[in-house]
Amino acid sequence: MTPTFSSLSLETKEHDEVQYLKLIRRVIDAGEIRADRTGTGTLAIFAPPSLRFSLADNTLPLLTTKRTFLRGIIEELLWFVHGCTDSTLLNKKGVKIWDGNGSKAFLESRGLAHRREGDLGPVYGFQWRHFGAEYADCETDYTGKGVDQLRECITKIRENPTDRRIILSAWNPKDIPQMALPPCHMLCQFYVSLPPPAAPSSQKPKLSCLMFQRSADLGLGIPFNIASYALLTHMMARVTGTEAHELIIQLGDAHVYRDHVEALEEQLKREPKSFPKLSWARDDITDIEDFVYTDFTVDGYQSHPPIAMKMSV
Repeated sequence: MTPTFSSLSLETKEHDEVQYLKLIRRVIDAGEIRADRTGTGTLAIFAPPSLRFSLADNTLPLLTTKRTFLRGIIEELLWFVHGCTDSTLLNKKGVKIWDGNGSKAFLESRGLAHRREGDLGPVYGFQWRHFGAEYADCETDYTGKGVDQLRECITKIRENPTDRRIILSAWNPKDIPQMALPPCHMLCQFYVSLPPPAAPSSQKPKLSCLMFQRSADLGLGIPFNIASYALLTHMMARVTGTEAHELIIQLGDAHVYRDHVEALEEQLKREPKSFPKLSWARDDITDIEDFVYTDFTVDGYQSHPPIAMKMSV
């Protein structure tokens, strides 16, 4: 009989995806019933143990117990990296994950009726690249304005790798009232492990990322977030001459929407498959803004079929 998640032995070396499945099982079985902003209702626990994913040997932790929308993950990440806040740019590429939060009706519900549809305000990418700048609209050129945290992280990894302040924050209390949606994945810290003194000169430093997420939709959001921050870490490693090592994710409010329970029960019956490998289509990528969608080559991604879940907005 083919083993499923429910029959996996705790004594064997577990696939990294199993910790995610165990967390879903725990939340469904023992989560607190809570109201939420969307009105859907959730089952939730607070501050579960960290999720840890190996990035060694070019591993990409793209979940396999359901098909994951890789193109959407990559396009959204590139959108963040370029400081974009216009959801219509993603929509034109067939990535519609921000359409609900960028609709005119949703913006009006947030007191942002003066914004055109798709203008999400100073969300993730703006904070990564222009923290502290005054936000006008999604079409303004913010070049040279605010703190470019992403550039600062890259400089520190290259020039001061033992710095304990290699931090990228999307949480800016001053700007939250202007955002269509406050950041869920709100902060990450990079850590560089240096080779021992006797190591060969060819051995690269290892780059890890710790991400904190205040609000974690385990069914729809977390599969995206795991892959996105893994890709970001691989990208940062590529432009800093380091080697991607590990992604650690710490969750605050970890929840399952009540209308996702049936779909997740189906997912929990599935056996994880091997994670794919990431490589680059070009050798000349030296700047974080050089990456384009076609640079990402993902080999060996095999997954179970997709499972439909409704996004709560």
